[in-house]
Amino acid sequence: MADVNNLSITGQTIEPVSRPDQRQAAIERRKAYPYKFPRERRKIGGKYNVAENSRRLLRWFYFERRLAHGLGSWTLTIPDFEVKIETGRHIFWHMDAARRLRDRLLEQEMRKAHVDDFRDAEIDTFMDELLSAKDPPELLVGVHQVIGRALEIAYRHHVDDTCPITDAPTIRMIRQILLDYEPMLAWAEQALAAYIDGGVDESRLERWRWHLARLLVSIGGATGADERGQSPAPLRIDTKPYERKTAPCRDSRFDTFRTTGDYNLADGQPRYEIGSYEDARLRFVRTQRDEVDAIEAFGTFLWDIRFKDFQAEYDLARITWDEARHTEIGHQTLLAFGYDPYELPNRLTSSTCRGPMEPAYAMAEINLFGEVGVLKTINDLVDKARDRNDSLLLHISDFVRADERTHVRKGQHILHVMTDLGMQDLEFRTRELFTECLVNLGVVKTEANFGIITREELEHYIGE
Repeated sequence: MADVNNLSITGQTIEPVSRPDQRQAAIERRKAYPYKFPRERRKIGGKYNVAENSRRLLRWFYFERRLAHGLGSWTLTIPDFEVKIETGRHIFWHMDAARRLRDRLLEQEMRKAHVDDFRDAEIDTFMDELLSAKDPPELLVGVHQVIGRALEIAYRHHVDDTCPITDAPTIRMIRQILLDYEPMLAWAEQALAAYIDGGVDESRLERWRWHLARLLVSIGGATGADERGQSPAPLRIDTKPYERKTAPCRDSRFDTFRTTGDYNLADGQPRYEIGSYEDARLRFVRTQRDEVDAIEAFGTFLWDIRFKDFQAEYDLARITWDEARHTEIGHQTLLAFGYDPYELPNRLTSSTCRGPMEPAYAMAEINLFGEVGVLKTINDLVDKARDRNDSLLLHISDFVRADERTHVRKGQHILHVMTDLGMQDLEFRTRELFTECLVNLGVVKTEANFGIITREELEHYIGE
């Protein structure tokens, strides 16, 4: 590194040419200057040039992108309510970190195609092994205690080691990422403690943590520049490659149903007069609580279309977080209504149909039918809530409406990434597939007697 006081070119030191009269005049001018601003403490100098800086950022971009994909692939399989919600949040936090890193790489004159097309076989092996976790506790160990903690440490070291002046944009970008990492990793520690306190074998989790930590060391750690060790053997993926599951899971606190999308039918007896404001109000809030199925939908879409289009991935990750917030909104509002949220049955119809379905048709159902269906009815509900001075419902529905409008708009680009089908063909095939699913679930009569369900019927049966 060059001396900060002298510059060396081809081995020759260039001495400063300072003139005494000019230096003394500068001293006098500073003495006469009235404002004593804080002194700049940063100094020129750091460990990395642009090429090494970009190499590390590109590697971290790939880790963050793959973490978002991987967590998305697990959203169906996670049964625990709080863990499913938090995973929906973390999917976006990792994808947003990837977006920040990507933007910085583009600023450092790396081509967009080079960034988006970047692949690393060693990271792929590590991530596939991590995703081969036996259950959610093992998943949290890998995502948070192994690679999550390693990335956090690498980010903090990079802030300390890169030039604080020439590379200030990277430092600011990393600090923004760390704002999400701190609560994310803290939550994971608490969640794993809850699993262990509830009976999960801690020694099994520790053995898995050590296995993944050794695998990470074998590929040079989070930076790729650390000393490499021997890879552990055998790997789980050597026996069975990782594949995402297709069946939705719920925890034991829920009473679930899948043979209808109608809450009144699932309850056995309506709680309020059908068609009344009270009935619509409760159905809307329960629908928000049951957006756990939307976390599952958009998370799996993110996995299924990985590497096709970064903007589509980013939008899917953001929508997944939005649906996690809607689930929280519904849960907290049911509490404010005076219910124990777990006393109200939870629907599985939507995820049961979408889980094994090709992503384009599953996305069409939730975007073209589900979210559009919400927008058809929510304005009337908002108006009625305002007329009745129902401030709680008015508050939540106002935000949900804004989100759904955004989702419908973003969904058009996502669908174009997923399929080349025209909208008419896509809608018709989606209705065909959901009719078949609903017949198999016993929701509707046989296709021969029932025919293909209409748009309105699909909205009703699926209950979006």
